[in-house]
Amino acid sequence: MTSQPTARDRLLDAAEDLAAMQGVSVTPVDAILERARVSPATLYAHFGTKEGLITQALRRRLARWDTTWQECIEEAPTPEEKLLAVFTALSRHRHALTPSRWCVFLGVAAETPHPGRDLEDTLAADTRLLLHRLEELAATLVDTQQAPLLARRLVLIYTGVLGMILRGTDVDTATAEGRHIAGMTLHAAAGSTSSAP
Repeated sequence: MTSQPTARDRLLDAAEDLAAMQGVSVTPVDAILERARVSPATLYAHFGTKEGLITQALRRRLARWDTTWQECIEEAPTPEEKLLAVFTALSRHRHALTPSRWCVFLGVAAETPHPGRDLEDTLAADTRLLLHRLEELAATLVDTQQAPLLARRLVLIYTGVLGMILRGTDVDTATAEGRHIAGMTLHAAAGSTSSAP
């Protein structure tokens, strides 16, 4: 017999689902409470504020993204495939969770010009994870001095993929195209490394 989700988990699920589907600023607390089937007192007891709830929902989503991405890296057979696995992970991650218009982290960042410290740190953690892991993987393929630049370029491509999803491109199509462009970017960087004196 499976256990029922706790009130805390129902609140996290409701906040994540509604933020993903329609955005944070247009989602009133009452809508989250109704979806989670809890009282205002329960929300405030667990999270303090709506922003506290959103912060914890994002942290949980980031942990799930991290796990999915690591699994895709482990499955990839070569260093190049491991670097490009970010696009495989993006497709897998989006199919596994509540469909979102694009990136929940970018959406919350756009809607929250003055986040509190915890939310600001959580939004920054998503960017740090992308840059640092891509840089580590890139360093196995190009000169270590070029790895940070290649990582930033791949994040730009990754963000472009998310933008195309927002514009209506199918997730699998967008990630496949992003992977192709990232592969060309990698080959260009590797070629400039090998031809350097």
